[in-house]
Amino acid sequence: MSSALDGDTMQTFGEAADTVRAMLRSAQKDLQKVFIVFLIGFLGTFYALRLVIWDFFRGVTESQMRAEVGESFEVIAQTPFDVILLQAKIGLIIGLLVALPVFLYFSRAALRDRGLWPQTPIPRWKLAIIGAFAAVLFAGGAAYAYAVFFPVMFGFLAGFGFDAGFEPSYSIVMWTEFIILLTISFGLAAQMPLLITGLSYAEIVPYETFRDKWRHAIVGMFVFGAFFSPPDPFTQIMWAFPLIVLYGLSLYLAKIVVTTKRGSEQINVPRTVRAHWNVLAGAFVAGIALVYAFYTYVGIERANWVFVTIRSDYRILPAGEGLGVDPAVAIAVYGTITGIVLALVALAFFIYTSLESVGPDGKSIAADADADLGDPTALDLSTLDAAGIRAAPDEPFIALDEPEAMELASTAIENDDPETARAILDRFDDTEDARQAAADDAADGDSETTTDDEDTAADDETDPGLGDRASRASDSFLEELTDGERDTDDIGGYYTDIMFIIGTLRSRSFRLVATFLIFMAGTFTWFYLGGLGTARENFLSRMPPELVDEATLSIITLHPVEAVLFIVKFSVLIGALAVLPMIAYYAWPALRELGFVRGNQNVIFLWTSALSVGLVGGFVLGYLYIAPAIISFLVADAVAADMLITYRINDFFWLIIFTTAGIGILADIPVLMILLNKAGLPYAAMRNRWREVTMALLTVGALLTPADIMTMFLVTVPLMIAYAIGLAVLFLITAGGRRNLSPPSEFVT
Repeated sequence: MSSALDGDTMQTFGEAADTVRAMLRSAQKDLQKVFIVFLIGFLGTFYALRLVIWDFFRGVTESQMRAEVGESFEVIAQTPFDVILLQAKIGLIIGLLVALPVFLYFSRAALRDRGLWPQTPIPRWKLAIIGAFAAVLFAGGAAYAYAVFFPVMFGFLAGFGFDAGFEPSYSIVMWTEFIILLTISFGLAAQMPLLITGLSYAEIVPYETFRDKWRHAIVGMFVFGAFFSPPDPFTQIMWAFPLIVLYGLSLYLAKIVVTTKRGSEQINVPRTVRAHWNVLAGAFVAGIALVYAFYTYVGIERANWVFVTIRSDYRILPAGEGLGVDPAVAIAVYGTITGIVLALVALAFFIYTSLESVGPDGKSIAADADADLGDPTALDLSTLDAAGIRAAPDEPFIALDEPEAMELASTAIENDDPETARAILDRFDDTEDARQAAADDAADGDSETTTDDEDTAADDETDPGLGDRASRASDSFLEELTDGERDTDDIGGYYTDIMFIIGTLRSRSFRLVATFLIFMAGTFTWFYLGGLGTARENFLSRMPPELVDEATLSIITLHPVEAVLFIVKFSVLIGALAVLPMIAYYAWPALRELGFVRGNQNVIFLWTSALSVGLVGGFVLGYLYIAPAIISFLVADAVAADMLITYRINDFFWLIIFTTAGIGILADIPVLMILLNKAGLPYAAMRNRWREVTMALLTVGALLTPADIMTMFLVTVPLMIAYAIGLAVLFLITAGGRRNLSPPSEFVT
């Protein structure tokens, strides 16, 4: 094993081990204190879960559930050790997190000797303020999760499963971990103002990047939410909307901090107040008027009606009732506070607009413009349209490098202006000779330049456009990746073949993605709007009535998002199946040119029709007869043993899919083998490669079935039988391989 590690790796491990030993020696006399802190965190979490936290979680979970859903909701333990092991696991994690800072503090001497202790010039009081701000943001994110997100989310998810006929019986392990994970994700997401402001202030990521890439940030928020929140559209919006608001707030704070650092003399709050005192006073008066109108007219009744629909225990009390003071005094206090807040918001807006006139160097943009007046290279190309780009002098384009030109073109495309993007790239290409001449002059001082008007004219005539430029860039990348080797006998050649096939699909990517999304969204919508319950009722109606009684058989959701997650997975599967024939059709010419297949691409219609008939026929056979018989046998066997049957929705529906669509797949294997023989794969190759096919099927069975040898063979053996049937059918059709349906393809020969 040691030979597998190089010297640098072994040295790194040795240094790390020495550092740990030094830290333990440095903190040796204080290890008891560290252990006491760990024990406090462990025991405190252990008992807090049982005495407080689980009751709090349950109250939040049930707060927005309908009465009949709340009565059926329960938290269950799947094994006798679930509760105590969960307490110990969470307590252990919290104890270690609490004890780690204490241990690092006591071992700071060893870390300082090795240069690992941070030597920051930032005063401790500033670090304390940053830490407190981070804690407040984390608490704010968690408060939003428990006050708004969790009640609405659990009410919706439990109601959705209940309406489809599934009991919300959450596993205590899955339920607790789900809530804690989402709480942490909300708390970390709430750190966005601190993160963006810190990165901008330290100039690790410029403020202008956060400002200009806001579209990418919004997409990233939805993608981040797809991993840390339920995949239904309502909770996605509830996740993303606060983050978008936080992003806007973060940009404002970063703008103030960065501009203050770049040129603090540009910010003058008193002068801003004097310049806009009338608007600020109007905002203050408007705040008082809004509060008076809210409490005097029907505002409080309308607001309480909205709160009832969101959370039944929320109410807005009449003015003064909560404070025990006269209503007029309460309205005056509330109005004054609201007026001050509105005035501060208006002041912040005016400060922000004044900061827009400050450039990245902290100087006035107008002053910079006056200084650059008459300098063609100072022309801001991002402010010009297509006509302005074509009319601009050559100097700004000569001063550009390729990444800057591509960035300008990308920005124009993001702004739905491809004409401007094309004009930028055309002008950049037109000035290539001048730019090369300038580079040569800078390199060796040679003032003589060469031009190639014919090449320039040819480029103008062909007008390669954005797509060809991207192709040229990808070709260069491919040459670097394959080291210039394009033979089909090496890895570079195979990579070239794969990229050639993918290249034929690139122009059809919009159709492929659109088809995938249409089928996926259609399937998801049907299940989402009641199809899941319809499918359950229809299938159970095909089983004996005495076996589907609620006292005998119940289908539960152990995880809050189990039902929705099953819909998403199945919808993605349907979308992928819908796209496969299109991929085969569009890739067929490339496969034929490389010698993998024979015949016209229209043969895909025959393939799709034959495979669809086999799949649908097997599905109907399995749904009407095989799947009900198998599940009825399993249920009857458990009933005979006097057992209460509770199936997870995920296991129940995938069992139905495997015993219905699985029958169709078995029927399609012989059909696919015949079609492959017609496409140029000979019978002898399929017969001689049965060992490789067996290993591939065993691998697929191990990946798609539970970690159990018996179930792996239960999946693999029927597939091998279907493969043997296909070989037998081909033996008869091809007369033992002497008359294949088509000559072997070039790839095989």
